[in-house]
Amino acid sequence: MAETLTPTALTLKDIAREAGVSLATVDRVLHNRPGVRPDTVRRVKAAIERNSFQPHVAAAELARGRARRFAFVMPSGPNPFMQQIEAYLGEMAAWLAARRLSVETVVTDVFNPSALAASLEALSGDCDGVAVVALDHPGVRAAINDLVDAGTKVVTLVSDVPSSRRHHYVGIDNIAAGRTAGALVGRLVGQRSGKVAIMAGSQGLRDHAERIFGFNQVMATEFPDLSVLPVLEGRDEDDRSEQLLGRLLRSHADIVGLYNVGAGTQGVAKALSESGRDKQVVFVGHDVTALTRRLLLQGVMDAAISQNPGHEARAAVRVLLALARGEPILREQEKIRIDIVMRDNLP
Repeated sequence: MAETLTPTALTLKDIAREAGVSLATVDRVLHNRPGVRPDTVRRVKAAIERNSFQPHVAAAELARGRARRFAFVMPSGPNPFMQQIEAYLGEMAAWLAARRLSVETVVTDVFNPSALAASLEALSGDCDGVAVVALDHPGVRAAINDLVDAGTKVVTLVSDVPSSRRHHYVGIDNIAAGRTAGALVGRLVGQRSGKVAIMAGSQGLRDHAERIFGFNQVMATEFPDLSVLPVLEGRDEDDRSEQLLGRLLRSHADIVGLYNVGAGTQGVAKALSESGRDKQVVFVGHDVTALTRRLLLQGVMDAAISQNPGHEARAAVRVLLALARGEPILREQEKIRIDIVMRDNLP
């Protein structure tokens, strides 16, 4: 027989479960905060009335430190680095529980501004904080600003939207990463002259655009004998990246360098290998995953510019928590560093 809860025994969690909403939403309804849909408000109030729930009980719970809900808006598709971030969030379960935090992962097409904006808009009123891998687009900026206006703390993760009113960016200095890639490609090519290919997910992603900018800076100023070809956009998809790069390699026999700005690495490597030039073209990319580790060991890939996905996952949660509590952000602690990884120093 199920236990019958008295009004004083009820908690916010019980009301949230009965109404089918989050703890954060119940809190907003109790305090008449904006950002909650009218039908959701009615559902929460009905659950409160049905159980004779007394708001002062909720206030006492909140005073002790209420539960908070964060959402991570992540790219759909098989991006190994993003999957690593999601895996680290799962490993933080005990740390999150000890601080009365829950983290939900929302997967969407971040290359589609309408889809990404819709995913952000759907979180309005349901989350205390949102971390988003964001496309720098007017519709996405507007969705971020709407979340901020509704009282949600927003951080951009990996890829920034600095013109929005987001509270903080968690990620590497992508211009510096691009410059590092340029220096690696130029030095490893050596005395040869020729062309350099660039494969990106999308130049609408701020991290990709900044990496390309940094790369081109170094190419133009330090390696004038290397000619950089127009950027290919593979949407971080293996098949698309393979097809685009395959066509480019067939059209340009003098390609001596390749910079893969984002994911789609398996397709890039396959196109390079099928051209028979995988040992001739200097190939620099990003992140240490099971795939890039294998490519480095095989000599197909020459170097990977690595950022720590575990650090980024933890930093994003800590920044959101600090923002929610009104505490200062330890900027040096949350700064994400980059490392250059080659075959002989694989971790």
